[in-house]
Amino acid sequence: MLKLTPSAISAVEKFILASQVPAVGLRIAISGGGCAGFQYGLSLEQSINEDDTVVEYGAVSLLVDPFSAPLLEGVTVDFIESLKGSGFKFVNPNVSSSCACGSSFSA
Repeated sequence: MLKLTPSAISAVEKFILASQVPAVGLRIAISGGGCAGFQYGLSLEQSINEDDTVVEYGAVSLLVDPFSAPLLEGVTVDFIESLKGSGFKFVNPNVSSSCACGSSFSA
């Protein structure tokens, strides 16, 4: 399934603690869009859907819907901080191509 690096786990924990609304976990989803066909989506969730796959990383719960699960198989999610900015980076072995900006992909 999906793997989070220690840096990503720490970032998610901070986002959950700073959230104005109580969150049960982080949803990682794939949706249609972007210039290459699919794009990643991240959101803090207040509840778990009945058909979600839940992956636990200590205090962090990842929620993945049935559509996104096969496209996220083997993906590693990292959190990068640099002078250019910070954000989540997805390393996806299922990608056949991606756009120049790196925010969307095709499988």
